[in-house]
Amino acid sequence: MNKRTIYTWGVAILCFVVLMIVTRAVPQSQEYHDFADKREFLGIPNMLNVVSNFPFLVIGLIGLILCYHGNYFRLSLQGELWGWTCFFIGVAAVGFGSSYYHLKPNDARLVWDRLPMTIAFTSIVAIFIIERIDERKGTMSIIPLLLAGIVSILYWRFFGDLRPYGLVQFVPCIAIPIMAILLPPMYTHSTYWLWAAGFYLLAKLEEAGDKLIYGWTHNIVSGHTLKHLCAAMVPVFLTLMLAKRSVEVERRSLLHKWRISWTKVKENGTMVESYAYSYSNVPVEGSS
Repeated sequence: MNKRTIYTWGVAILCFVVLMIVTRAVPQSQEYHDFADKREFLGIPNMLNVVSNFPFLVIGLIGLILCYHGNYFRLSLQGELWGWTCFFIGVAAVGFGSSYYHLKPNDARLVWDRLPMTIAFTSIVAIFIIERIDERKGTMSIIPLLLAGIVSILYWRFFGDLRPYGLVQFVPCIAIPIMAILLPPMYTHSTYWLWAAGFYLLAKLEEAGDKLIYGWTHNIVSGHTLKHLCAAMVPVFLTLMLAKRSVEVERRSLLHKWRISWTKVKENGTMVESYAYSYSNVPVEGSS
């Protein structure tokens, strides 16, 4: 581990300690467990909030199988394979953990809802480090990041404070889209990361509007159920990205590509104006 890496980790830990000192503890509100849709069908309480987790199990298992079946995703780095394996295990586990929680929502069961999501979040960060920054550092960060996520869950459960978990969940939501735009990718189809981030943002908005959406739809479907379905689109897009992508020959960031495209658009617009101007100045011969 070089000095720059030590300095980076030191600054990150210092910022975390300062944040914990200057901010107040954030307890888990019990109102969080009061979801809009409490209907029971086929003997299953809160049925739609339970069964809407099934897509996580399906896509998680599909992704996990494709990681190893003939190396369908063409993962050439060992760290990539480990990272995506942890990610798809976390996604599949959300299908079980979130369903278990929604059968009888409370703090004790919420642990099993959040734990697999945390595994998925932290795995994605490690994958990004491997692909965009440094393969060795990213591979070495998989276990520390997973442990940080697990510790954040345990800290909330035993000390009643959501601040570490909030950092683990929301920092990747901000960092990953920024990294996807600014850092040169190893592979093509980088825009799929932005689609995934967009669906996750939509899922969080639907979660916040749980009861409002339930009213808007005349008690047909709640915001939380839609949140599950939109959040499941995140691993769907990432699985499609893995299936479609290839090694990027010219490693250029999305921002750089967008600048080039914008420059071409402006140049084409200038050329069109030039043609129009030239055409308007063609002399017209009078008839004899």
